[in-house]
Amino acid sequence: MKVSLSFERSFSKDVAIMVDVLRASTTITVALEKIPNIIPTLEIEEALAIAPEHQAFLAGERGGATIEGFDVGNSPLEIQNLRGETLIITTSNGTRILEGIRGRALIGSFINAQAVAEKARKIATSHIEVVMAGVRGKFAIEDFLGAGEIISHLRDQELDEMAQSACMAIQNPQLVDQAVKNSRSARNLRKLGFGQDVDFCLQRDKSHLVPEFKDGLIRILE
Repeated sequence: MKVSLSFERSFSKDVAIMVDVLRASTTITVALEKIPNIIPTLEIEEALAIAPEHQAFLAGERGGATIEGFDVGNSPLEIQNLRGETLIITTSNGTRILEGIRGRALIGSFINAQAVAEKARKIATSHIEVVMAGVRGKFAIEDFLGAGEIISHLRDQELDEMAQSACMAIQNPQLVDQAVKNSRSARNLRKLGFGQDVDFCLQRDKSHLVPEFKDGLIRILE
């Protein structure tokens, strides 16, 4: 099985795992514990327009800040307070990456790294691609390290050199945590009052849920 790591763009027609550690991947995974249907949108206006027909909660951010009028931000801690049938989420990076995946689209982060890696191994035929979301077109160290955590559970496969480097980079968990907490994204979140979200997102294998994006909807992949 080939395992590759890419940035922003997805190339595989087999299985791709989108990684947006701070915070879309984590928030979506947590939300699925209580809300079975999640609709990601690219634009705020679209989210607002379709919310009434779905009787849905609204979650989202721009630049890390909660969107005015939304029920919650893109926060894994805040999302735990919601319970219902449908959530609509729009974020700066993660939802955009999902739209560009051509194969089966899974969602991964530190909190479900082992689960998403094992599920990808089961459903893939020849190629597992891990896609780093980044931040508005720029490399984000937290996504690189989150990808490495997932790839570490696939290290017995045929890793490309990018995948190998990410896997090697997460060998010291303390250094990984330090790097993520000092990242550009984490500093921005702390300024906005979301410092606890960063700590939450760094928990390893807290969840066994694997989100799958299919036909415009995110659900748990059984």
